Order: sequence, then structure tokens, then C-alpha cells
Amino acid sequence: MNENLKRLSMQVDLDSFIPATDAEKEYMVTMRPSTTFFHDGVERLKKNRVAMVSFFIIVIITLMAIFIPMFWPYKYEEMLGMQPGKPMDASFNNLKPFEYSSTELARIDEGESVFPHLFGTDSQGRDYFIRVVYGTRISLAVGFFASIIVLVIGIVVGSVSGYAGGAVDMIIMRIVDIIYSLPDMLMVILLAAVLRQRLGPAIDGTPLASIGSNIISLFIIFALLYWVGMSRLVRGQILSLREQEYVLAARTAGAKGSWVIRKHLIPNCISVIVISTALQIPSAIFTESYLSFLGLGVNAPMPSLGSLASDALNGLSSYPYRLVIPAIVISLIVLSLNLFGDGLRDAFDPKLNN
Repeated sequence: MNENLKRLSMQVDLDSFIPATDAEKEYMVTMRPSTTFFHDGVERLKKNRVAMVSFFIIVIITLMAIFIPMFWPYKYEEMLGMQPGKPMDASFNNLKPFEYSSTELARIDEGESVFPHLFGTDSQGRDYFIRVVYGTRISLAVGFFASIIVLVIGIVVGSVSGYAGGAVDMIIMRIVDIIYSLPDMLMVILLAAVLRQRLGPAIDGTPLASIGSNIISLFIIFALLYWVGMSRLVRGQILSLREQEYVLAARTAGAKGSWVIRKHLIPNCISVIVISTALQIPSAIFTESYLSFLGLGVNAPMPSLGSLASDALNGLSSYPYRLVIPAIVISLIVLSLNLFGDGLRDAFDPKLNN
């Protein structure tokens, strides 16, 4: 009876304000701390050993491509057998790995130290290792910047199409369907060949001439053809989010469409966008490699992994390692980026997590 009266009483129960015991404090401390979606995704990504190994391989290759040319004694365009005022020294041509030319052997006999050619030299006496490293830098840079171009165009077009709907969405999607219907590889080769001839005279004497018409044409090709996949992905995400309560509340409050897209819609589908961008980079690198292999890539003497593989075909029977080395580097980069992209998808895609 006393307990029932105590429950109906308006007096404060002082027992509820007794300090917590050590056991209760320890229980609260051991409870799972608050976290965020990004932190959870990073923790899941760290547990994926294949993705983490791929990530470190990408980082190591990128750092090597950036820093090795800074202190390497040979330049990618330097013909070692060509000396001012002297005839061409053919002993520098087609050296095997760790092999020295006759001139370098004479210098070694005189007590000089000569830096070895780790991968030998090519048919023009250029150090092959630094050309592979520089070609890796070019391929990574083209893949990264091409993916940024695809990302920007795809997000803008996809978000406008998904948010506006109606006639705007229908027109944009029909354009996307037309681009999808074009033969991909044929259009890339044709555009690369046409733009290569048109851009050359146009950029002569400008700062863009140092980049080269072929690389600029690659960026234009990606801007024209490769944004459709990203735009479809973003459009699908926007269509599923634009009817959410917070979007309707923002529109009711008078927010503009561009503000709603920037502040609400794109941040809520950023994980899917990042994953798709990570998977787009290896596709861009592969496209640049096979265009360079066909002679439509970077301008000579600037190397790329694809152009190095193409040049190696001339001496395939005598120097097969010249084809094997860039092929292995391309395969390692593309495979690592694909595996890391799969790891990002497994870690950050909410539909794949229980």
C-alpha cells in the first residue's frame, strides 16, 4: 500500500538522484560510442584486406611517379648517345637491364661512378626506367583529370534531369540514349583522330601547346562521351530523394532548386558518386592506354604506358621485356583501382550493408 501511495505522490523521489556506482559507470563507458556514416564506412574498408592492399599499391605507384623523376639522373627525352658536337654513339641503343654502353664502361674503368639503367635503354638510347615512370605519371594524371571532368558533367546533368523532371528530364535522357547507342570504341578513335589534327594548329603558341593536342583531345572525348553513366546514376539517386520530407520542407520554405540540390540531394548520394568515380579512373586509364597504343594518345617524345607498349612491338622478338614491363604496370594500376573501388562500394553503399 505504501508503494502505491509513493507512486501517486507528487514529491520528488530522491533515490533517482543517487550517484551512479562504479559498475554502472563502467557499463556506460563500454557502450558503443556515437559515430558517423563516414566513420563506419572507413572502419569497414579497413577490414577489407584486398582493398587496403590495393590502396597502398596505388599510393606507392603514385608517389614513385611523382618523386622519382625529380632526382633520377636521366630524363625521359634524353638520348644518352647524343652529345653536342659529336657523332651519335650507338652503343647506348638497346641496352639490356643493368647493361652499360662502351662509353660508360670506359668511364667506369677510369674510376667514375655511372648510374645503372635498371630497365636498359630503348632503340634511341633513352633510359627505359624513367620513361616507364614518366609514362605512369602521364597515365595516372590523364585518368584522374578525365574522371574529374566526367564527375562534374555527370553530376550537373544528372541532378538537373532528376530534380526538374518532366520535359527537361525526357530531353536529357533521350540525348543520353543517343550517346549510349553510338559504338563506343569507334567514336573514341574517330574523335581522337579528328581532334588531333584540328587542335594542333589552334593551340600553337599558347600555354596549352606544352600539354599537347592529343591529351587535350582525350579530355574532350571524355567530356563528350563518358559522362552519361555518371549522369544516369545521379539522376536515379535524385529521383529517389527529391520526394523526401526534408526536400519538400525546403521547397515549401522557398528554397531554390539549385540550393536544394547542393545542400540536400547531392550530399545524400555522395557515397555512390565517390564509388562510381573511383571505378571510372581505371576505365579512363585504359582508354588513354589503348589510344596511345594506336598512336592517338600523348605526343612524342612524351611517353605513356600505351605508347611504350606500342613502341616495344618493333623489337618484340629481341627485347620482349619492353612490352612486358608497361603491360604489367597498366594491369597492376587498373586491377588495384578496380579492387579498391569494389572495396569502397562494399564499405559505403548502404544497400549492401546489413
